[in-house]
Amino acid sequence: MSSPLTHLGDLSIQDFLRDYWQKKPLLIRGAFVDFEWPLDGDELAGLALEEEVESRLILENGKNPWELWRGPFTEEQFAELPPSHWTLLVQAVDQWVPEVRELLQRFRFLPDWRLDDVMVSYAPDQGSVGPHFDFYDVFLLQGAGKRRWRIGQTCDDTTPCRDDTPLKIVTQFETQEEWLLEPGDMLYIPPGVAHWGIAEGECLTYSVGFRAPSHGEVLSELGPEIAETLSDALRYSDADLKPQANPGYIDPSAINHLQEILQKHLTPENLLRWFGGYMTEPKYPELEYQPERTFEAADWQNDQAILERNPAARFAYFPKGDDQSLLFVDGLAYPCPLPLAECLCAHWEFYGPVLQTLKAQPDPDDLVTQLLNQGSLVLLEK
Repeated sequence: MSSPLTHLGDLSIQDFLRDYWQKKPLLIRGAFVDFEWPLDGDELAGLALEEEVESRLILENGKNPWELWRGPFTEEQFAELPPSHWTLLVQAVDQWVPEVRELLQRFRFLPDWRLDDVMVSYAPDQGSVGPHFDFYDVFLLQGAGKRRWRIGQTCDDTTPCRDDTPLKIVTQFETQEEWLLEPGDMLYIPPGVAHWGIAEGECLTYSVGFRAPSHGEVLSELGPEIAETLSDALRYSDADLKPQANPGYIDPSAINHLQEILQKHLTPENLLRWFGGYMTEPKYPELEYQPERTFEAADWQNDQAILERNPAARFAYFPKGDDQSLLFVDGLAYPCPLPLAECLCAHWEFYGPVLQTLKAQPDPDDLVTQLLNQGSLVLLEK
């Protein structure tokens, strides 16, 4: 058994995963009592003014109940907001504020490829996003102020929701538990559990969300990727065709043959390459994180060189045997020595000499330099 993490209270990682993860809510008092929350409402609103930042406003009493506005916003729009009953939400704040990104270090007992982002919400008194549910796990960390959370029933895609808003606002909320969260408290909500948070006075909440592709996404994204690798000459065939009484009849053997075709191409290697790429795709691929100059190996292969992962970059790896691996970075796969892949995925900051010792010898493609030049790694200024 590992020792408990501070932000999991008295629970060990194993206890949390066994008893709570994707099973039931958990309240942890004082999970982040020593953390210095880096944002206030004005700073969050400033981020929401930026074109490249994803933001939303939810008004409980707008033109329709739970009206949704999408950013970027203007200062004039903020000035016209009512004194209460609205919420500002800004996605992926960890990409823009380094201190917020530090929060993710506390959740690396879960796979990096499952982490999505840190959303930060600001609400004046009585601000809320309504009684709703999500299809993913979320940790709700209370920053400044207080928010009262009501925990409701378990929901699914058959649960009645309002049809006059794109939000998953349930029409009937059945309160099971109720807690008032104060600064530093944390609430874990598994997928499908309805929850309703209402600010009591001004309030900032940090939400750590997790990626959870739907089965539909898996099938729709996996199929085209595998199809691109297949020759057009590969066709359905039925050399063992037998006579049949009705020409419209579909013989069960045809369906069995189709299953064989699918199983032939749904190999572990194909699944791995798709899954690793899909789960490490950048959250905002339209944003370019390119360095200002072209790097060479000598730029980082010295005793003074310090590199770090781009805040927007996503890394994962899969061991392949013989001390080799497949390294996934921002949706792409690279053959990589296993020790180097383990290092790049375990840490966020690196010393050049350490990475140099982990490289394969010889290394004509120089993967580290390639990652620098595509912006996934950043060379810190000396």
